Amino acid sequence: MTDAKRYENYIDGQWVAGKHYQANINPSDLSDVIGEYAQADASQVEAAIAAARKAFPAWSTFGIQARADALEKVGLEILARREELGSLLAREEGKTLPEAIGEVTRAGNIFKYFAGECLRQAGETLQSVRPGVSVEVTREPLGVIGLITPWNFPIAIPAWKIAPALAYGNCVVIKPADQVPGCAWAIAEIISRAGFPAGVFNLVMGKGREVGEAIVNDKRVDGVSFTGSVGVGRGIAATCVGRQAKVQLEMGGKNPQIILDDADLNTAVELATQSAFYSTGQRCTASSRIIVTEGIYDRFVEAMIERIKKIKVGSALEQGVDVGPVVSQAQLDQDLKYIEIGKQEGARLACGGERVTCGTEGYYLAPTLFVDSTADMRISREEIFGPVANVVKVKDYDEALAMANDTEFGLSAGICTTSLKYANHFKRHSQAGMVMVNLPTAGVDYHVPFGGRKGSSYGPREQGRYAQEFYTTVKTAYEKP
Repeated sequence: MTDAKRYENYIDGQWVAGKHYQANINPSDLSDVIGEYAQADASQVEAAIAAARKAFPAWSTFGIQARADALEKVGLEILARREELGSLLAREEGKTLPEAIGEVTRAGNIFKYFAGECLRQAGETLQSVRPGVSVEVTREPLGVIGLITPWNFPIAIPAWKIAPALAYGNCVVIKPADQVPGCAWAIAEIISRAGFPAGVFNLVMGKGREVGEAIVNDKRVDGVSFTGSVGVGRGIAATCVGRQAKVQLEMGGKNPQIILDDADLNTAVELATQSAFYSTGQRCTASSRIIVTEGIYDRFVEAMIERIKKIKVGSALEQGVDVGPVVSQAQLDQDLKYIEIGKQEGARLACGGERVTCGTEGYYLAPTLFVDSTADMRISREEIFGPVANVVKVKDYDEALAMANDTEFGLSAGICTTSLKYANHFKRHSQAGMVMVNLPTAGVDYHVPFGGRKGSSYGPREQGRYAQEFYTTVKTAYEKP
């Protein structure tokens, strides 16, 4: 471990060594140390926030062309290095290499998209109700933004927070998830050479309890965008509201996937498999709750079991692998706990449920399917965040819709049907921020709004033009010549 390369924090345009370092371990091969990454302390968080605050006045009025050029440069380099960065992502997080390269490509396109948005910022000129008075409505950057990102999309989610924050003239202090600092560091290294003034972008790696809390509690941080667990998110919201900082939260999901009797069976099985098991089920939009009407239930369950048997589990970098390892021992323990809960609750374990032995020591878990479940079981109500799904039988569409909406979450919801009637009704009546018809619940575009309802999300939407709702503030100016 002493031979591992060390990676430092990026503060005020400089790479700053940490007092402590933490090994970044490959979940596909526990003997593989990707590197040792700096752990920021309170003083380094303080320095990063101070640098961002100092840089904000000049950056907020920076020329939009120069701002666009810098973001475009970041996007182009990410795309040019997609195979290299994809390999890093797969090695660090456990996502299969094709999925990882796809995520990197998405990140590059996000930076390019927001480079364009720099040039599309616009306001309104309105007539006043008072004669001779003009009204101008404009948007201005919020200020210093604290970004706290999760481990499951370690390059795409940092990208979709960093890019709009910088595009709209804010300064950034980002803390990536402690399990996956490598991808955020790679983005930071690219940004460090792209032409942004010192202090505009700052990376502080470390523990959430130390680094994350310091960011959230600092009065100089004008807004906090967080993606992660429900418990942590609610704590952040309370703190931010208490000091009147702007806050944006993306948290958990228990996303329903409805399969109706009229569905094409092959389509239903494939999208349910994609929703539940790909990316090792470690997506907030994944569906671990499959609601199937009684006419197709038996055929669907049989076909799902056969499809799951064909899923190849293995090292994320190995060719032909469909599902990589779980990200960490803690997450593996959680997945196994829920498998035991499912058994104890009386659901029938149709396949999987055990660890998998591969060529290397890693956190491998077989894709697991419970059937004959009920809606009140914990495996039907609580987010598992792993390759574990359960199937519940219902009588008809009306019962399926009611069950789908009977949850504290509301991120994504899907339906598989050939009926235009049911498809349109579901799009209108599903209590979710995103609705999928004959598509997996996981898989979204980068240029349209992302977010949910109820316990899944809080605050303005992310991505696309909707990102401006969080990263800017509205000013109304009146003038009488």
